[in-house]
Amino acid sequence: MSFWDAAASLPTGPLLIFVLALVVAFAFEFINGFHDTANAVTTVIYTRTLPATPAVVYSGFLNFLGALITVLFFGAAVAFSIVNLLPVDLLIDARSDAALVMVLALLLAGVAWNLGTWYIGLPVSSSHTLIGSILGVGIANSLWERTGLSGVNWAKAGEVGLGLLLSPLVGFILAATLLLLMKQVLKEPRLYKPPEGDDRPPRWVRVVLILTCGGVSFAHGSNDGQKGMGLLLLVLIGFMPVHYALTVNRPEMAPELVQAAEAIRSEFARHQVELPAAIDADLAYLQAKLAGRTNLEELATLEEKDAAGNPVNLRWETRQAIFRVNRALKALEAALADYPPALINRLKEIRTQQLTPAIEFVPLWVVIGTALALGIGTCIGYKRIVITVAEKIGKTHLTYGQGAAAEAVAAATILGADFAHLPVSTTQVLSSGVAGTMAANGSGIQGGTCRKILLAWILTLPACVTLAAVLFWIGRLIVG
Repeated sequence: MSFWDAAASLPTGPLLIFVLALVVAFAFEFINGFHDTANAVTTVIYTRTLPATPAVVYSGFLNFLGALITVLFFGAAVAFSIVNLLPVDLLIDARSDAALVMVLALLLAGVAWNLGTWYIGLPVSSSHTLIGSILGVGIANSLWERTGLSGVNWAKAGEVGLGLLLSPLVGFILAATLLLLMKQVLKEPRLYKPPEGDDRPPRWVRVVLILTCGGVSFAHGSNDGQKGMGLLLLVLIGFMPVHYALTVNRPEMAPELVQAAEAIRSEFARHQVELPAAIDADLAYLQAKLAGRTNLEELATLEEKDAAGNPVNLRWETRQAIFRVNRALKALEAALADYPPALINRLKEIRTQQLTPAIEFVPLWVVIGTALALGIGTCIGYKRIVITVAEKIGKTHLTYGQGAAAEAVAAATILGADFAHLPVSTTQVLSSGVAGTMAANGSGIQGGTCRKILLAWILTLPACVTLAAVLFWIGRLIVG
């Protein structure tokens, strides 16, 4: 079954809401693009390295490339950090109208906050916005259903929150340190003074600033692009859970999954380690249901019933079996001291290369669409936040050295977060980096502006949690 067939199978009402949800999800990434553009182009514009128009087009293109190349060649772990904040089962187990309200509430809350803060020129975190919105609907749904706070994956939320908390501190300290090192090595005074009149930086400095601008743009695309993909995956799973239960990119994986199950059994036997009963049961299920299958799509045409006579969807049940095996193997990896290292290493290889791709995937059209939305959005609406970052954080305008140091640190920090599979805020990393260079350069920091930015950073998460929760409750009251 193709995407179009799956969409066409939706009733008219949910189909219209699904289309609206897709539009709003792409709009969030489009807004993310122009909301965060200033993080990359501020330095090249304010140091007169590039005029504004070529700067934002250049930044937009590299945002597009960052989102596209990272996911196609290195995977989408950051996207699934977003998806896994809201337990996927929550969308499946909830009644269909509740799932629709959940998805729309988090989308609308994120778009409203991002647009509002952009309008007043505050560089807030799109990551905080999105994560706060997801947490808000998860908490609100749990309270509505009276299930405590089980609607949020708190372990994943803590991991993501730690990355968002530490990244601005890293940006401030490393950017300040880099600028001080530059002053020791590069003695040219004009690097550390604001440009005057029509002054332009030396050619080699312009090259460095263009490269650091490109680095931040590419890194922003690689990290923030995956956040948009995660948001779209929540929409797709919420509306078409069966179709997106298993990979649509590589449906021919069925024989490979059977081989993976057999390999796991043989590894336990070879190392004379008892196979846990839960893993054994799920492996047996996979081997039984996928034996002789050449394509995962074949599962959609099979009909089975459980003991109570209710229909069973084999695609979803297969997904759940793979998910449980995956989770159990990860738990074994954490208990490395209790198992032979060779066994753990081989199980990790099977898990990451054969099992995970079957349930953690991003459809190609989502990758391309998100990259385009982010890249095009980058070319629009940059002026409000550029002024804040360049003119209102420090008491003087950015210098050439400050721009290079802040952007180099921002690019490195964000790319490092990609490898750690953590979503971080480009806005926070670069804004704090600019503040760090202002402090290191003795330029002074505008307390009023920094207090406003800090207040916006602090308020974004609780504000989006509250806004998404309120929208969810209003929606549930409407649909009943």
